[in-house]
Amino acid sequence: MKKRSGSYPRVRVEGGGRSVVAQAGAVLLVETVRKVGLDTAISAALSPWRKPRAVHDPGKILLDVALAVALGGDCLADVGMLRAEPAVFGPVASDPTVSRLVDALAASGPKALAAIRGARSQVRQGVRELAGASSPAADGQVIVDIDGVLVLAHSEKQDATPTWKKTFGHHPLVAFVDHGQAGSGEPVAALLRPGNAGSNTAADHIETAQLALAQLPSHLRRGRQTLIRTDSAGGTHAFLDWLSKPGRWLSYSVGMTITDAIHQAVLKIPKKAWTPAYDAEGTERPGAWVAEITDMPDLSSWPKGMRLIVRKERPHPGAQLRFTDLDGNRLTCFATNTKGGQLADLELRHRRRARCEDRIRG
Repeated sequence: MKKRSGSYPRVRVEGGGRSVVAQAGAVLLVETVRKVGLDTAISAALSPWRKPRAVHDPGKILLDVALAVALGGDCLADVGMLRAEPAVFGPVASDPTVSRLVDALAASGPKALAAIRGARSQVRQGVRELAGASSPAADGQVIVDIDGVLVLAHSEKQDATPTWKKTFGHHPLVAFVDHGQAGSGEPVAALLRPGNAGSNTAADHIETAQLALAQLPSHLRRGRQTLIRTDSAGGTHAFLDWLSKPGRWLSYSVGMTITDAIHQAVLKIPKKAWTPAYDAEGTERPGAWVAEITDMPDLSSWPKGMRLIVRKERPHPGAQLRFTDLDGNRLTCFATNTKGGQLADLELRHRRRARCEDRIRG
C-alpha cells in the first residue's frame, strides 16, 4: 500500500506475499532521500533547467539515475529497472527525456555542477543536524582523504584514454571524509579526469580539495580542525604551498617521494633517534621505526612549519625492495604541519589514509 508524498511514493512493507515488487531494497535509499530533503533541494537547484509544462522534474530524473547506479546500473538506460516499479519509484522519465536532461546539464557546465554541489552541501549540513553532530570529525579532527583511482572503460567513451598502467579509461580524483575505522567514509568530491591525467598534478589536487572543503561547514576550516591527507602524489610544492597559505588554517599529512636529499638525510640519522612505530591498534610494531629529519635536508623552498617524518620497516616476505630503500628496510616519508605529538602517532595517523583506498575500491 502506498500514499503519494513528494517525488517518490511511500511504501509500506508487508509479509503477506501480495503486491510483491522487485528492487524493494531501494526503499531505504528512497526514504533517506525524503528524510534528509535531498529530493526537494535538488529539485530547487535544478529548477532553471525545467522547461515550461514539463511532466518530469529535473531533480527527480537525476535522483532516479543515482538510484539506478546504486542498484547496479552502469548506463542511463538502466533507469528502466525503476520504471518497471512505479509503486516504489513513482513516475520515471523515458530514456530520451533522461538523455536530454543530461545534455542540457552538460551544456551548462560549471553552472549546473555548482547548483548540484550547492544542494548537496545544504543537505549534508542538515544530515549532521539530524544526527546530532555539528561536525563529521573522526578522532577530534575532520580528515579529508584525497586519492586517485583508475576506472576502466571498454569503449571509446568521452575522455577515456590510455592510462599509466597501460589500461584504458579514466583517472578521477576522489575525496572522502574519514569516519574512523568503524565508519564507511563520506564521499564529498570527485574530479573527473581523462585516463592520461597525471597522478601528481597539483592543480587537480587543489581543485579536489576545494570541492571537498565546500561540503564542510565553514567553522571546521578554522583552528586547523580539518586535515588534508594524501599519498605522495600530493607531495608537490604547489599543493603544499596552497595548503599552507596564510589564513587557510588547514592541517596536512602528505606523502613525499624519497629524493636523494631525503635519502642522504636518512643515512645520517643516529640509531638512537629511531623510535618504534605503531601498528593499527596503536601498540609498538616489531621491525618498524620512525624518525624526524626536518632539520637535515634543505627545506627553504618548502612551506614554513613543514616537518618531514620517515619510517623504515622490514619488508614483508617476498616484497621487492626499491633503490630508495636502505639496508634491507623499506623507506617511506611524509610531510605534516602538525606541531608536537609523538612521531609514531603522527605516522600512524598518516598510514590510516589507506582506508580511503579501501573505500574507493568498495
